[in-house]
Amino acid sequence: MTLDFRPQALQVLQIEAAAVTQLATYIDESFNLACQMMFDCKGRVIVIGMGKSGHIANKIAATLASTGTPSFFVHPAEASHGDLGMITTEDVVLAISNSGETAEVLAIVPVLKRRGIKMVAMTGRPESTLAALSDVHLCVRVEQEACPLGLAPTASTTATLAMGDAIAVALLDVRGFSADDFALSHPGGSLGRRLLLRLEDVMHFGDALPVVHQQVSLKEALLEISRKGLGMTSVVDDSGKLAGLFTDGDLRRVLDQQVDLHKASIASLMTKNCITAKPAMLAAEALKIMEQRKINGLIVVNEQHEPVGALNMHDLLKAGVL
Repeated sequence: MTLDFRPQALQVLQIEAAAVTQLATYIDESFNLACQMMFDCKGRVIVIGMGKSGHIANKIAATLASTGTPSFFVHPAEASHGDLGMITTEDVVLAISNSGETAEVLAIVPVLKRRGIKMVAMTGRPESTLAALSDVHLCVRVEQEACPLGLAPTASTTATLAMGDAIAVALLDVRGFSADDFALSHPGGSLGRRLLLRLEDVMHFGDALPVVHQQVSLKEALLEISRKGLGMTSVVDDSGKLAGLFTDGDLRRVLDQQVDLHKASIASLMTKNCITAKPAMLAAEALKIMEQRKINGLIVVNEQHEPVGALNMHDLLKAGVL
C-alpha cells in the first residue's frame, strides 16, 4: 500500500510557520532589555536548557558565538555537579524551558541569584517559576505543537530557535559585526574560504607565472603556455608592465585566421586592456568577476601594473572557493 505523507507534513509546516509569525507580538520592551543586558555583558552569555530545549540552547549559543557575542552552552544537570564554576559574575545566563518548570534548570537558579548573576528566561509560560525568578522574561508561547499528540516539542522548539536567532542578529547589527569579523570565527569550511582567502594565497607566482615579452613570436608564447599549464600567458613590455594577455581561446580564434605561428608576433594577437586583479582581492570576488565576464583566468598585477601572479578557475575549485 502506498501512503501519502504530504498532508500531515504540510500541516506541520503551517503550524510551525504560524508559531514563528506569532513571535512578532513578543518583540517588546522585554526583548530590548534582554538584548541590552547581553550587549552590556562583560563576560559571556551562558545558555542553558534540558532535553530538546537543551539542543536548542546549544544551537543558540553557537549562533551567538559566531556572530560576535561570546557564548557557550552549559548543561544544567552537569552544572549542579561542578560546571557552575564555568559561570562567572560577569556573565549573563539565558535559561530556556518551555514549561518554565524544568527541575534541573530551577535547581541552579538559587546559586545564580546568590552570586548576583543576571538571568534571562525564555519560556512558553510567563506565569511559570522560571519566568518569575528571572531578571527578564522572553515569551515564546505557541498555540499548539505540530505533533498531533501535542507531546513532542515541535512548534515550541522552532519558535525558541527563531527567538534565539532574533537575539543574535539584533546584537550582531548593533555591534556592527562585519563579514570580515564573521570570517575570523569561521576559518574552516567553505564560508571561511570565501570570506578569507585572497588571490595572493592561491595564485601562481615566480617561476610558475606564465610571462613572455611582447616581441616574441606566437610559437614562443604557446611554448610558455604549455610549460606553465594555465591555458594563458601574460605579455609584458620593455619596462615589465603588463601589455596584454594571450589565452587558449585566443589561439583558437587565431587558427581560424590562418596565422603563421612562427612569424606572427604575440603583440599583434594578444588581448590588450585585459581584466586584471590585485593580490589582496578576495578569491570569491575574483570568482564573481570570472563568472560575470565569462573568462577562465586572471592575471594578478601589483601597483606598478606588473604581473605578479596568475590563476584560473581550476585553482579556485581546488582551493574550495567554488
